Amino acid sequence: MPATESVLELFRFTGAYLEGHFRLTSGLHSDRYLQCALVLEHPMAAEKLGKMLAGALQPRLAAGVGVVVSPALGGLIIGHEVARALGCRHIFTERDPESRKMVLRRGFSVEQGEIACVVEDVITTGGSTADVIAVLQGAGATVAAAGSIIDRSGGTANVGVPRVALATLKVAAYKPEECPLCRQGIRLVKPGSRLA
Repeated sequence: MPATESVLELFRFTGAYLEGHFRLTSGLHSDRYLQCALVLEHPMAAEKLGKMLAGALQPRLAAGVGVVVSPALGGLIIGHEVARALGCRHIFTERDPESRKMVLRRGFSVEQGEIACVVEDVITTGGSTADVIAVLQGAGATVAAAGSIIDRSGGTANVGVPRVALATLKVAAYKPEECPLCRQGIRLVKPGSRLA
C-alpha cells in the first residue's frame, strides 16, 4: 500500500477523516477535514507517523538538524515525534495574543546558524509554516526543510524551503463568499483548535 493510502487509512480508522462543511484555520471552507488530533491521540500512531515523516525529511537534512520547530497547537505532537526520530530537540512557536504574530516564548530560542526543520500536522495554504520559518530566520537559524502529515494544497503551497508531506491531497477549499456549501445551507462547523 503506498504511503499516502496507508496514512489516509489510518485517518479513516481513527475517525479523523471528516466529511461535511468546515471552516478551516485559514478561513476557507471545505467539504473535507482531516482532524489530526484524533489520529495523534494514539501514541503508537503518533510514533509511526513521526518516524515516517522523519524518514521523508531526512534527504533534505543532509547537514543534520539541531531543532524541529512546530506551530502551536496542531504541530506539537507530530513535531515532537519527528524530533525524537531525528534525535534532536523540539520547540514550538505561538501566536502573540496582542499582535497575533508567531513568536518563540517560554524560554525557547535558536542559535545563530542552527539548522532547523519546521513540522506541522496539516498544510492548507502554508501560512503557519511560513510564519514559523520567518521567526526562525529572523532569529538567525537556517531552515533546511518543512514537513507535514497532510498537504491539502495538492502540492502547491510554497513556504520558501523544500517541503514534504506524507499524504498530498487536492481538496476543494472556497472563500466564504464563494462557498457552494454555504449557498446550499449546509451547517458550517469549525472543528480545529482555534475559536471561530
